[in-house]
Parts: sequence; C-alpha cells; structure tokens
Amino acid sequence: MAMSNNARARILPGFGPTLGLTLAWLGFVVLIPVASLLLKGLAIGPAEFWSAVSGPRAVASYRVTLSSALAAATVNGVAGLLVAWMLVRWPFPGRRIVDALIDLPFALPAAVGGIALTAVFGPNGWIGSLAYPLGLRTAYSRIGLLLAMTFVGLPYVVRSVQPVLEDLDPEIEEAAFALGATRWQSFAHAVLPILTPALLSGFALALARGIGEYGAVIFISGNLPLETEVTSLVVTIKLDQYDYAGAAAVAIVMLAVALLLLLAVNLLQGRSRAYQAA
Repeated sequence: MAMSNNARARILPGFGPTLGLTLAWLGFVVLIPVASLLLKGLAIGPAEFWSAVSGPRAVASYRVTLSSALAAATVNGVAGLLVAWMLVRWPFPGRRIVDALIDLPFALPAAVGGIALTAVFGPNGWIGSLAYPLGLRTAYSRIGLLLAMTFVGLPYVVRSVQPVLEDLDPEIEEAAFALGATRWQSFAHAVLPILTPALLSGFALALARGIGEYGAVIFISGNLPLETEVTSLVVTIKLDQYDYAGAAAVAIVMLAVALLLLLAVNLLQGRSRAYQAA
C-alpha cells in the first residue's frame, strides 16, 4: 500500500516544483487581485471607507443580496437533491437530455439567462402574463431576484450530490427497509447523513454564486434602489461614477461576507464528516 501511495505521489514532478507552480498560479489568479482590491479600498482611510460601505443604498443592497441568495440556495438545496435523486434512481425516457440541460446555466452567459427569464416571467411573458393579473409580480421584484439566483445556482447542488448518490449502495436502503424502517425513516437516517457533506458543498457554491451574480439579476430584478438593487450593481454604479475607491470598499464588504459564509459552511461540512466517521 505504501509503495502504491508513493507511486501515485510521483506521477507529477517533484514536490518542490509542483508546490511552486501551484502557489504561483494561485497567487497570480486569486491572491494578487484580492490584495489589489484590499489596497484600493483601504487606501481611502477609515472615515471614507465607512461612509462608502454604510450608505443607505449600500446597506439595502447587502440585505437584498444576502436574503435573496440565502433563499435561492435553500430552494436549490431541496430542488437540487430531488433532481439528483430523479436522475440517479429513476430511469425515464429523455433522462440524458435532462441531465445535459442541468449544465445549461454553466454554459449560458449570465446576461442571456437573465434576458430569457425576463421574457418568460415578465408582464408579457408566458408565465408572467398569467401571474400578473393575479397580483403576482414575477419580474422586476424580489421574486425575480429569487428566480435568477435559483437558475444560476441549481447546477452546483445537483452536480455536488449526484456523484455521491451514484456511489451510494442501494443495499443501505434495503437494509433499513428490512429492519422495519419506513421510506422517510430510511432516507432521513440512512441516506441523508451520507449526502449531507455534498449537499452542504452544493449549498455553499450556490450561495456564493448568488451573492456575486450580476448578469442574470439586473434584467429581471428591476434594479429599484433600496428594494431590488443588488450589491454587484451598486459596485458597477460607483465604477460608472469613477468612484473606484468606493466601489472597492463595497466589494471588500461582500468579499468578507462571502468568505465568512463559506467558512461557516466548511466547518459544518467538517463536523458532518466527523459525525459520520464516529
């Protein structure tokens, strides 16, 4: 076993060159841009920084963005689990087509997705024309934000859960049935704990995508200040006004929020894995 592990470790070049290339690439793609953002935003001083990040429009955009992203990630957590279960456990005609369509938000430009959603859920759209007479604004509202963030985040949950489901032995469920468990008890106590780390990973990715989404939401949200304006749009507006430092300051806040949320989800994943191991 030790020789096998050593052989796998030596497939790539030595540890030193591999580590150096990894750190260099990580620094070039991630660390340097983030460091430049921090320097730009913090260079204006504490008073101006606080003024930029605590304005009414900025604070409202934080609330709108975070609440909408959390709601969309929660919806995707449930819907993504159901879709992954359907694709893995229920053979049906056209399953390969449905499986391919799941990745459409990955390949489709976000702006195109936003235009398509607006065309469907807008006042004159197929669904919007039926919803608006009932008083349900499916576009240019918080519902539109939820739809856009759900659209772009669903594949992350499905693709995180699907491989785990494929490797999950159906005999686990059969054993639970044999012991007298109901279908729900079998799922809740035998299957869900195994899927939880993957589900949390997909939830975190969908949440992060929703927080940073721009192209899909600006078309369907209406961009109403203090109501449906997301933080990414506030940053863009500041850039259009040549307020680069203010834009960087607001971006730093969202960067910190995204990192804290991802850290919290990763800690939950670690506890879930430790619980399973125990």
